[in-house]
Amino acid sequence: MSTTPRIAIIGAGPGGLVCARVLQRHGVPVTVFERENDPHSRSQGGTLDIHEETGQVALRAAGLFDRFLALSRPEGQQWRLYDRHAALIRHDRAGEGDLSKPEIDRGRLRALLLDSLAPGTVRWGHGVSAVTPLPDGTARLHHHDRTTEDFDLVVGADGAVSRVRPALSGAQPSYAGITMVEIRFDDVDHRHPGIARLVGAGTMSAKAGRRSLVLQRNSNGHVRGYVMFRGPQDWHAGLDLADADAVRARLLAQYQGWDESLLDILRDNEGAFVNRPMFVLPVPHTWQRVPGITLLGDAAHLMPPVGVGANLALLDGAELAQAVLGHPTLDQALDAYESVMLPRAAENAKTAQQMLTSLMPDTDSDVAVFPDTQWPAGAHPADAQ
Repeated sequence: MSTTPRIAIIGAGPGGLVCARVLQRHGVPVTVFERENDPHSRSQGGTLDIHEETGQVALRAAGLFDRFLALSRPEGQQWRLYDRHAALIRHDRAGEGDLSKPEIDRGRLRALLLDSLAPGTVRWGHGVSAVTPLPDGTARLHHHDRTTEDFDLVVGADGAVSRVRPALSGAQPSYAGITMVEIRFDDVDHRHPGIARLVGAGTMSAKAGRRSLVLQRNSNGHVRGYVMFRGPQDWHAGLDLADADAVRARLLAQYQGWDESLLDILRDNEGAFVNRPMFVLPVPHTWQRVPGITLLGDAAHLMPPVGVGANLALLDGAELAQAVLGHPTLDQALDAYESVMLPRAAENAKTAQQMLTSLMPDTDSDVAVFPDTQWPAGAHPADAQ
């Protein structure tokens, strides 16, 4: 390009950060705006399996693949499936040297990406309230403090409740009919040996019809879990979600008849239960090109958390940066990026919904329904926030 473009990325998640890293690696300055006050404002969630055909491609483009491997847990690729009686139905293991989907804690991945950026790249505590296109093809950021800044390109990498998306699309996330209640265990091998045996080194799911229990092993003896069930979004009506004992009693009633070892997942949770209803964007989610504005990751294609969302966000971020670097104008770059990203997102969103339906059918049957083909190690509800 004849002049260096002014680029703003909204959101310091994996997709936005890898986009910034690839741009900076090739000498293009960028500013990331993040509403959180600092990198430690909140927990970054559980573990991610980074796929070789998507997320790993992005990390290679960012020059961070070897550092990622040093932090990852290849042993975490295994997955165990139980029925509600705690009988093991399936156990997928990674072969020796298999690096197709190694796991990494979200916090460690974010720290890796943040450490790779030039100091001052991320402006913490700078939330964006809206973005508006300008007649000259640029875009204006509206900050929460009512100040504005103009950029040649604004990238919405700000997740499900994107403040950038309304500049392109009127689509709103809708409830998917499934709720996840997050739980956690620390020092699991010593304090919760039964939980440790169930989850092994990777992820476990126990399912029966509309209900399932999912556990993910993270680093340092931490296990994060999700109580998943189909039902209304207001399943907790009349319940104080801050009252852990009351929530536990309600959940135990829903899982009556399950094996005692599985019910211990509900009984022994440490701390609060965190309600996380699942939302999705329409499929396909598309928009008419707007100069100077685009989306990536959940802002563009929020889909069920079955192991693909973060990987697609990483790939989106790397490919968008490469498009900017490889085209003479931003319009051409966005055309190239969106012409690949949007159909890929639609295809993956359909597949994610099929996977979720297989794992969480709208039936009370105890029969597990899965495709005849090999079930991918990453195809489980392990990509939750």
